[in-house]
Amino acid sequence: MLKRIFKILFLYVPAGFVIFSLAWVMLYKFVPVRWTPLMLKRSIENIDEKGYRNQRIWVDIEDVAPVMVRAVLASEDGRFMEHNGIDFQELKKMKKEHKEKGKKIRGCSTISQQVAKNCFTFCGKTWWRKGFETYYTLLIELLWSKERIMEVYLNIIETGKGVYGVEAAALQNFDRHASKLNTHQAVSIACVLPNPLVRSPKTASQKNRSKYNITYKRTEQTPYPFNN
Repeated sequence: MLKRIFKILFLYVPAGFVIFSLAWVMLYKFVPVRWTPLMLKRSIENIDEKGYRNQRIWVDIEDVAPVMVRAVLASEDGRFMEHNGIDFQELKKMKKEHKEKGKKIRGCSTISQQVAKNCFTFCGKTWWRKGFETYYTLLIELLWSKERIMEVYLNIIETGKGVYGVEAAALQNFDRHASKLNTHQAVSIACVLPNPLVRSPKTASQKNRSKYNITYKRTEQTPYPFNN
């Protein structure tokens, strides 16, 4: 009996998880991601709020202005095309700054890690979540293309209260589709991503001028990474 329990716990359960996770990741390689655990979590948190609803509109990456892609690269992950999901160079830099200058330890999540966290975990602040995030990060880097990772990212990122993806953000804040965003608008959306429940694209250039200016300059210097 004990042998059977150990077999279930240490063989069947891990094997089942691996098969399930592979199937889940492969499915999202081809189909639009309509719902994420984060969206479900936010819906539960705001269940008593009248009129609350999730706003999301899936668009292919070809229907997103190249400057929007360049802006999130400039703001969130400048080495996106170079790393394999985890930016060890940025982690090393952060640890050095903390040790030598006493700077606060900051998050160094790559775009791939953010996709893995939002798509496949409930975004809790535990080591278990971080472990699953790392696992799924490596999995999508292995099974998806960089372009697909970026496409999913642009469609599932939280860009406001109940607002997900750059298409919904563009329509709500600038009354235009993501394909028509200009540099100012793309940078304004990118600047709210670290804290989208507090910041707004409409006021990003005024309330956080320093970040806006830095991101704007970096965006102009960042090439579009995919074939047009």
